[in-house]
Order: sequence, then structure tokens, then C-alpha cells
Amino acid sequence: MSSRTTPVVGNLRPLLGVLTGAVAVLTVVLLVAAGGDPRDVPVTDWPFHALLAALLVLAVVAAAAARRRGTRVTAVLVTVVVLLLNLAAAVNTYVDYDRTLGAVLGVEPADEESLARLLRQTTVPTHGEIAAVTIPTRRSGFAARQALVYVPPAWFHRPRPRLPVVVLLHGTPGTPSDWFGPGLAAATADAFAAAHGGTAPILVAPDINGTEDADTECVDSPLGRVETALTADLPAFVTATFRTQPTGRAWAVAGLSEGGSCAMMLALRHPTLFETFGNYAGLAGPRVGETNADTAPTVGGLFGGSEQAFRAHEPSSLLTTRRFPRLGGWWEVGDADSEPAAAQQALVPLARRSGTTVCSVVIPDGGHTFDVFSAGFADSLPWMAARLGIPSTGVSCPQQ
Repeated sequence: MSSRTTPVVGNLRPLLGVLTGAVAVLTVVLLVAAGGDPRDVPVTDWPFHALLAALLVLAVVAAAAARRRGTRVTAVLVTVVVLLLNLAAAVNTYVDYDRTLGAVLGVEPADEESLARLLRQTTVPTHGEIAAVTIPTRRSGFAARQALVYVPPAWFHRPRPRLPVVVLLHGTPGTPSDWFGPGLAAATADAFAAAHGGTAPILVAPDINGTEDADTECVDSPLGRVETALTADLPAFVTATFRTQPTGRAWAVAGLSEGGSCAMMLALRHPTLFETFGNYAGLAGPRVGETNADTAPTVGGLFGGSEQAFRAHEPSSLLTTRRFPRLGGWWEVGDADSEPAAAQQALVPLARRSGTTVCSVVIPDGGHTFDVFSAGFADSLPWMAARLGIPSTGVSCPQQ
């Protein structure tokens, strides 16, 4: 057998070299953009997609250039894997879920540190710090994953100031880190703090589901006593550990998707604990499913078939049977997100009639994405902070 390279294979080898160089350059670009930390590599921007595309072409060319059958089979398998990675990345970008490589891999963000180190720190940083914490669940017994807590620069001053708190609830599927990854909560709070002398609310992102794809709707149910965890265990731990303002006027709860309807429900059921809430694209109330109207799975799965227990957690029922003169709520949704948009349209008038201070925003062409969720938090933070006791600039309360 001749050992000479065929013309086709010979022509492919220079292309292999070019593609390899392109992969190297794109990798460097991504690392530079991430500040050198692979966990912070952005996976929804064009350089990452260009890198995956270059890897796919490289794999195809390598398969075509391979002379031995075993090498070619390996190259084909690699091509299939890289093709699937391209498809997964495209879907991830379309739904705007994980924005960094660390979020995709489930590893902690680069700016996350231990609680012990945070409590020992004596220098005042230029930006907020994030710590992973385990919230004891002595009252609820709920098997929660670790929570994340953001403290602004002002928290590091001595004597330590007693700051207000915003509890941020994720959705399903989801984790507490969603708020500090695609939700951009730390960046939003840092920008607010920079404009207010380093002061911002402490942000607490607890786990509300126990697993990635569970759906507790933040109620006490066979899936766990989540409402008790959020209204008893969490406040006790946070106030004691971070020396915050007491619950009530200085505490807010906000959330995205499932977390949005949870935040609204928790504030309505516990208005002396949370006097302010933010609901970013939540449904009309606790719902095991994607629609407002189909309540049967929720009544059966979370409330043991009790319609009465369900109604006691249903915002429309609470808003029509009680008054909430001290409560304030911010709703924000995309107009292309049909079910949450319908929920907001129905609940906002009820909330106004109940005495609740209402702010309402509808984002044109907005879907059920982190672009809407993160915008909701950024839009509402100055208003929430003012209600929590931080004199704030740029405060408005839209009435769309």
C-alpha cells in the first residue's frame, strides 16, 4: 500500500492548522473576557459560539483527514459530541438560562467565598461580596441546598451597620445561584451601592425546591415545609448572622417565575414579615404546571386535595378578602409571556383595591427569560430600597 497522502487529505492539513489556531485565539479571547477565570467565561456571547463552531469544523476536517479507521471513528464520535454541544449552547442562549461556564458546570462563581472568611474580613471592598451559607432548618426540617448571600461594601464598616434585606427566590428548574449568574443581582446591587455610598440591601438567595427540577411553590407540603423554612428558619439565621434590620418594614421578598408567585404569596400571607415584594413573571399563585387555570394538580399534589388550603395561599382570594394598607408590590412581565402577563393583568387591580401600593411594568416583546427577570430586579431595586429605609435616587413607581 502506498504511504503517500492523497490530494484531498493533503489539502485538508493546512485547514486543520488554521482551525487549530482559531480555536486557540478564541479560547484566549474568552479567558480574557472572563478575567482569566474559566468559571466566568460567558457562554451566551458570540466568541463562545464561534469557538464551538470552530471545534465542530475542526472535528469534521479531522475525521475527513484521518487515514486509519480507528482514528476516523474517534474523530466522528468527537464530531457528534461537539455537534450536541453546539445545539445545547444554542438552546441555552435562546432561553437565556446559564450565562457563564461556571453556572453550566454547577461550580461556585469566582467571587463567592466562605461565610467564615466573610465574617473575618476587616477591609472594606470596592464591591459587594457573596458567600455560600447553609441555613439551619430546625423549624421546618426542609432539606435545602446552600443559599447565597450578597453583602454590600457598607456592611464591612465598623461598627457594622444594620442593613435591610431582600430575599430573592429562584424558579424551577433552578438554583439559588441563578440570581447571581444570569439574574445579575450582584452587578445590579453593586451599581446601586456605588450610587449610594456603598450602601445597598443585603441579598439572600435561598433554595426553595431542594433539587434542580422540584416544584414546591414555597408551601408546606409533602415536598417539604418550605413556607416554614422561608418565614421562620431563614429570618432567624439571617438576622442573627448578618446583624440586619428586623423583619417587617426593612425586609422584602422578590422572585422570578415560580419565585415571583412565591414572593407575592409569602408577602400576602406574612405581611408583618415582608412589607415589600417583587414579582417578576410569576403565575397567578401556586401552580404545579405552566398555566393559571389548571389548579387541580396543585390542589392534589401540594394541598392534599384541600381546596380550602389552596385558597388560603391563592393571591386572588387573599386580595379580595383582606386589606393590605402597609404592603407594596412591584410586578414586571414581558408582554410575550402570555400566562404570567395574564396573571399580572388580573392581580394588579385586585391589589390596588386591597390598599396595596402597586407598581406595574410590562416589557414590550419580553418573554420568559432572564433578560426580563434581571430587568425586573434592576427596575424595582431603587423603589424597594426606598421602602426598606435607604434614601434612594431615581425612584419611580410605574403604573402600566
